[in-house]
Amino acid sequence: MSYIILAINPGSTSTKIAVYEDTQPVLSLAINHSAAEIAAFATIGDQFEWRKDLVLESLRKRGFDIGTLSAVIGRGGLVHPVEGGVYEVNDALHDDLLHARRQHASNLGGLIAQEIAAEVGVKAYIADPVVVDEMIPYARISGLPQLPRESVFHALNQKAIARRYARETGRKYEELNLIVSHMGGGITVSAHRQGRVIDTSNALNGAGPFSPERAGTLPPGPLIDLCFSGEYTREELQKLINGRGGLLAHLGTTSVPEILRRIDNNDLQAMLVLRAMCYNVAKEIGAMAIALKGKADAILLTGGIAHNISQITAAMVLLQTAALGWYLLLLWFTGLLSGAVIGVLGGIVSQFGDLTASIFKRKMGIKDYGHLIPGHGGILDRFDSVLFTGPMVYYYIVLVIGYMP
Repeated sequence: MSYIILAINPGSTSTKIAVYEDTQPVLSLAINHSAAEIAAFATIGDQFEWRKDLVLESLRKRGFDIGTLSAVIGRGGLVHPVEGGVYEVNDALHDDLLHARRQHASNLGGLIAQEIAAEVGVKAYIADPVVVDEMIPYARISGLPQLPRESVFHALNQKAIARRYARETGRKYEELNLIVSHMGGGITVSAHRQGRVIDTSNALNGAGPFSPERAGTLPPGPLIDLCFSGEYTREELQKLINGRGGLLAHLGTTSVPEILRRIDNNDLQAMLVLRAMCYNVAKEIGAMAIALKGKADAILLTGGIAHNISQITAAMVLLQTAALGWYLLLLWFTGLLSGAVIGVLGGIVSQFGDLTASIFKRKMGIKDYGHLIPGHGGILDRFDSVLFTGPMVYYYIVLVIGYMP
């Protein structure tokens, strides 16, 4: 018996959905939301019906019957702290999501999942929300009892990458000590000790390395002065720290490729700021190594920044170290291998497209599908080899490489 699962991931500017049959993706799409659409709602909670209807309409347009669902899972929101795992959205969790301690689009994931699940009579879940809290007691203590350290990080992605590494190395996540860094719009670095995240940086509340759009840890004295300067409201300062900080504050952009282009044009300020971000990430990784008492089985880098070859190269140059070169070599080798496999399979499969097109032409008694291109026939005569090659390449990327567009 196969299980059909709908996954819903609401973000600040999009709602991503995917349908899986057991572990295989059968449908994936992103519904993008313009700034004007988002601005029409006073609060994120007000977007609930709108986003839910968009999800259902998108599924209907693609001929998917929600009545076939076995379960629905949504992105976990800013609920009360929980340990890592999968949680059924019951009445208590629904209330927690509805009255979350902070406004965030992820709060809608479990709510939309529960509504759709109830409609077809199945259960709804969330998994590894950002508030996963497995910190050891002394990691929670700060210099003020009024301000304990909190666990808010990219738990879903970090734990998924850690489990994937364990699976690919033939070990269990619960047996490994890992340092995992998620590097995207926000950057978090965490110490995973035998299946539990015992310490982490809190990117949402302004701790750890600065990132493309977040300020990270700031000097408290000047920050207090800024708060009482009268130049900013509370909301403006929160946005400055979380949304308009980091690379955006220094360089006016969150795009690392753009910053690398500036560096190529001898922009010394861009080089200095990017090097500072890399330095802060490396320093935080070093701190998490101490949390693991120096016994780390691996350091895992994930997120958009981590998977860009030019950015890895830049990090090597800026940090003046070749330590990341192994990852660059791995990307090069796997890319070369995948290219070779796709080339060989494509050369074979493309012949079937040509033969299939020829069969149809014979049955219709024509030589070419059209006369648009003199001497070559129609467009289909030039692209018949893609008929089977296109789907083959797509499913190779999704099922073998593991990337879902």
